Amino acid sequence: MGIGAGADGGPILSLDTLVRLGRGPRTPGTTRRLSVPEGMTAPLGCDAVVVPARFGPRLMPRLPRVGCVYADEAHWWWIVPSDSDFALEWPAPAQYATGAVVPDTPAAPGLIHRPEGTIPYTPPIPLYLALCRLTGTTPTWSRPVSA
Repeated sequence: MGIGAGADGGPILSLDTLVRLGRGPRTPGTTRRLSVPEGMTAPLGCDAVVVPARFGPRLMPRLPRVGCVYADEAHWWWIVPSDSDFALEWPAPAQYATGAVVPDTPAAPGLIHRPEGTIPYTPPIPLYLALCRLTGTTPTWSRPVSA
């Protein structure tokens, strides 16, 4: 069973397709996901670490490998494997974006760095340590444990 698009001769959409499309059109300010560039694969899923733009240029030279990085005027988004926040408290002002979701932006950030090869990830531990150093934060595993 399908639903016709009208007199314009458009495609017929099944109920399953309509459910996937959602209940309304995308409006400015809605959430969106960062997409992996064509030709790249994300076998470990995709999350993102979001940092204020002022940190971006200072992080790049501190990393042994830089994966896909997206940016706008306010933030840089670093693609990391899913669950890279497991047992880590990313230092403020960094934020962890599960599913590489970019909330409340009028336009998607642009890709400013694409690594060679097919893997889009920045290794999360070196990124975490570089962020800790830039923010003056002690890494989670180095903090004293209280009884």
